[in-house]
Amino acid sequence: MDRADTIRSVCDAVTLGQAEIATSILKRDYPFAPEPITKRKYGTVESTRIFVRDGFIDCYAGDRLIFPPVLRILSQELPTAFPYHPNWKTDVTHQSYWEVGATIDHVFPVSRGGADDESNWVTTSMARNSAKMNRTVAELGWTLHPPGAIDEWDGLLRWFLAYTSTHSQVLTNGSMRQWHRAATIAG
Repeated sequence: MDRADTIRSVCDAVTLGQAEIATSILKRDYPFAPEPITKRKYGTVESTRIFVRDGFIDCYAGDRLIFPPVLRILSQELPTAFPYHPNWKTDVTHQSYWEVGATIDHVFPVSRGGADDESNWVTTSMARNSAKMNRTVAELGWTLHPPGAIDEWDGLLRWFLAYTSTHSQVLTNGSMRQWHRAATIAG
């Protein structure tokens, strides 16, 4: 029985007021089996190291990506043209945060037993990360792209370091200080 047929059978049982039968069908054919949530072991320093290792290339798409605090600086400097919301609301945040902002993903999902260490971390965009969810690269038919050369594209990391050296007020924000420390260590 495929998953849609299972849900149809559950709906039929619910319609007949047979909650116990519906529950047994679900437990047998389509059980809810959540994986325990694992606290992620990477922060700004580890993320920046992976971004540099991968040359700020989206390992799933091959596209160039941007060091995340660069986008935040643009939002601070150009709030109307480059808006940001702390919860990334799509109607008030520039789409670049999803499309070209670098983030970390687990090649083999942690929720399916993948390691939470740098051997399983890759650079990607939030859009690709969200599209991938807890599926494997093979399940999606994706291929991993090779890392880029950091000397050819650095995700504007060096721009970030140069800008913050002349605009120290940016570093009054705790998150920006963390990214600055990470960039200094990795860059």
